[in-house]
Amino acid sequence: MRYVYAYIRVSTLKQGEHGSSLTEQRFAIENYAKRHNLTITEWFEEKETAAKRGRTIFTHMLALLIKGRAHGVIIHKIDRGARNLRDWADLGGLIDKGIEVHFAHESLDMQSRGGRLAADIQAVVAADFIRNLRDEVKKGFQGRLRQGLYPLPAPLGYKDQGRGLPKIPDPLMAPLVQQAFRLYASTQYNLYTLGKEMHQAGLRNRRGGVVSRNGLSTMLNNEFYIGIIHIVRTGERHQGIHEPLIKKSQFDRVQDVLHGRTKNTGLKHDFRYRKSLRCVHCKYNLIPERQKGNVYYRCHTRDCPRACVREDSIDEQMKQVLDSLWMPNEEIIVIERELSHLKEERFKRSKELLNAAELNVSNIDARISRLTDAYIDRMIDKATFEEKNQKLLHEIVNARESLNTICKEFEEKDGRIQIFLELIKAISTNRDYANELENRDLLKSVTSSFQVDGKNLVVNWKIPFEAVASRTKSPYSEPYRYRPRTRHPKPKHFSKQLFHLLHEQKPPDEPKKFIL
Repeated sequence: MRYVYAYIRVSTLKQGEHGSSLTEQRFAIENYAKRHNLTITEWFEEKETAAKRGRTIFTHMLALLIKGRAHGVIIHKIDRGARNLRDWADLGGLIDKGIEVHFAHESLDMQSRGGRLAADIQAVVAADFIRNLRDEVKKGFQGRLRQGLYPLPAPLGYKDQGRGLPKIPDPLMAPLVQQAFRLYASTQYNLYTLGKEMHQAGLRNRRGGVVSRNGLSTMLNNEFYIGIIHIVRTGERHQGIHEPLIKKSQFDRVQDVLHGRTKNTGLKHDFRYRKSLRCVHCKYNLIPERQKGNVYYRCHTRDCPRACVREDSIDEQMKQVLDSLWMPNEEIIVIERELSHLKEERFKRSKELLNAAELNVSNIDARISRLTDAYIDRMIDKATFEEKNQKLLHEIVNARESLNTICKEFEEKDGRIQIFLELIKAISTNRDYANELENRDLLKSVTSSFQVDGKNLVVNWKIPFEAVASRTKSPYSEPYRYRPRTRHPKPKHFSKQLFHLLHEQKPPDEPKKFIL
């Protein structure tokens, strides 16, 4: 009775989970052992490719055979045992030492010269098959990259759609990835604190676990989020056709923080107006410091009138600024109705421009079709066709750009009105309930910057909030006498003024200032 090992293998874990290949190999080896009166003492099962050297289980089995623990080994086929010539040479070394190597699927006498030759030829063919397969996979990989497709699993924040389709944003994780970039770009987080914050927000890796610091670093360095496919191993970069999650400017800010070009200490102290207040004279940020339980913001520039103001004073002044924007609900309703009416009138005019642009695109399309038909019917030669076709293609590109510009401008202007109304409603509704942080964030939304002159807060308004803040004031910055603050005397006129300001293409060079 001769005792042998049995070796079965599949190339991938997926094949192993399916199980059909391993079952067929086991069945064939058992039948072979019965026919040749061999006793299998141990099964060696491996789920790894044989194209590369270094399989753990296979190497362990060879070591046991060399030590004489069994008379030989049964393998289903030659390509199950070795698809690279080095492993095949190791099997040949076993045969030279008198150790039996059987192949259940091939009737080869490995002790004869003819049998060894036939086996060597099959091993070379198997190795060549792997080389060819590797080349074809590389071609397919490069082809996908040139098409702008990412042929690897989607990074965090995206979902796979299948072969030949671009990655799409994950509706759950994509907003969290954007939040992570936004928080890290603020320089208020390091990787450790960002990981804790994003885990609480719901960011998870593909296994549903915590995203490690290394994972966060990889994510923040990944150009895939700005639309560029970067293959790190080869250094190749390709323009992707997937939807970017992050703007290039924000990605660059994150890279500056990651690579030390922008200081990020992870913030041991988080002051409410840190990096928000500037000295009106020297334009440098005020430095927060805590003294005797109070927070002070000071200007440390030499030869500058020293601005120094307490945090609670800033809180009170910000509340006063927001109070200047407060509107009663009746006034908001009137303004909202008037803005909606004005928007409809402008939409009618924009619709006429839009229809004219669409008609122009249709006409050029028709001209291209007629030109193509003329060329097919041989009414014009190729040179004339190419010349006229090029001109028409340039014309249609310009026409489509004009069409897109009209649509985009209307959407942007409509969006400005919606944002303005939402901010005014938020300020007016939360007037008595908002805390200092909420007041700060609301004021940041309606101003371009905060400055301090001595102990006074100076606010630079965004359009059109300066008009709202001064709607009940005289030219001398004092409230009008005998005029109620609860309603503008001419809401329709005021709405037209707001509508005009909201549709300005460019803000004024110098923002309007509000000084307490």
